[in-house]
Amino acid sequence: MFNREKSQPIFDRALSVLVKGVSSNFRYLGKDETPIISRGKGARMWDADGNEFIDYRLGWGPIILGHADDRVNQAVAAAIENGITFAATTELEVDVAEKIKEMVPGMEKLRFTNTGTEATMHALRTARGYTNKEKFIKFEGQYHGAHDYVLFSTASSPVSALGERSAPTPAQVGSGIPDKIKDYVYCLPFNDFDAVEQCIKNHHGEVAALFVEPCLGNIAGIEPNNGFLIHLRSLCDKYGIVLVFDEVKTGFRLANGGAREAYGVIPDISTYAKSLGNGFPVAAFGGNKDVMNVVGGGNVTHAGTFGGNGLSMAAAKAVLDILTASPVLDNLARRGERLKAGLDQILTEANLPHQMTGHPNIQSFLITENPVKEVRDFSHTDEEMYEKILTHLYHLGVWAEGDSREPWFLCESHSNEIIDETLNKFQEAVKRTLDK
Repeated sequence: MFNREKSQPIFDRALSVLVKGVSSNFRYLGKDETPIISRGKGARMWDADGNEFIDYRLGWGPIILGHADDRVNQAVAAAIENGITFAATTELEVDVAEKIKEMVPGMEKLRFTNTGTEATMHALRTARGYTNKEKFIKFEGQYHGAHDYVLFSTASSPVSALGERSAPTPAQVGSGIPDKIKDYVYCLPFNDFDAVEQCIKNHHGEVAALFVEPCLGNIAGIEPNNGFLIHLRSLCDKYGIVLVFDEVKTGFRLANGGAREAYGVIPDISTYAKSLGNGFPVAAFGGNKDVMNVVGGGNVTHAGTFGGNGLSMAAAKAVLDILTASPVLDNLARRGERLKAGLDQILTEANLPHQMTGHPNIQSFLITENPVKEVRDFSHTDEEMYEKILTHLYHLGVWAEGDSREPWFLCESHSNEIIDETLNKFQEAVKRTLDK
């Protein structure tokens, strides 16, 4: 166990002022286990007691360059000197929008906001305004933020609540959501060509949008089957439905052009956050100009006091300039493959049946004997074994999420040396798990 001489008193204070001592439900790990992080640099972070971790959570994805990247910090520091919030457009905001348009295939018009939740919320409203229809389709196991309309059939929903595969039922996540909202969403199994085609054929007259994470950001980074995204694009074109890629996790991570570039499919709208700011709060939604032009034209409302603020725009511009100046993501993918191959070899040598999942830059593995293509398959994995391995790994100083639904994220600062250190510790974690 780690020393918690300093961390525990701080967390005890947190319990008296913050609900469960945290600002997000998913940060709470127990009253005697929840970490207190004091700083991060590159691919490492340290808690209040000085315990060191190689970080593969990376804030659940935003850190694409590394913690406290000097280049980003310098850009932000310079922008602060000029003021950051004006309720008016700045040239810096225009610079970032132009850069995104240049990098992302098919991007024509966009708007800035602050979080991924805001981006998906506004994307849904825009699709409804454009089509004059109200319902939408999402896929089981996918997470599109924390607003009411999309909190159905996520990775945390028990499979028993999803209904029969042939007749899936929206499973509400938690309480506080009006029951009637479920009438506006169709939740379908991911990677099921027939299910989505049948649903659209039956209900296209009332469906405004089809939302999809190009890969399952909360189910080990599982990728789409060959042709699945193309199939969605074709159906949306045929039936007049707005195709929305939720790229909050994949944008500026899979490739400079995100999932659009990686998978060769252009949606009508994409949503971005996380990697766009390397940890600074910035988000965007945009795409086809005809769809986006309903925003602000007296049809669809979009507003936000802090959208496009100088701090976030400076961070985003620095990140995008870095990504285009050198092959950061290509290099990262090669190191990600090194990690993936190493994890695979260690698990194979330990005779643990498993499946490697995801893109090299957002990847994981599942302890399973059966193929996993979507969230219903996930219920057959050995979550307990995964958690045991990851708990040992954590106590060896490598922090990837102990929940097997969450993928491993890599950043530019994960050098080959750090990856080799990770693999050595992973091998020891597997050994300790199997020795018990």
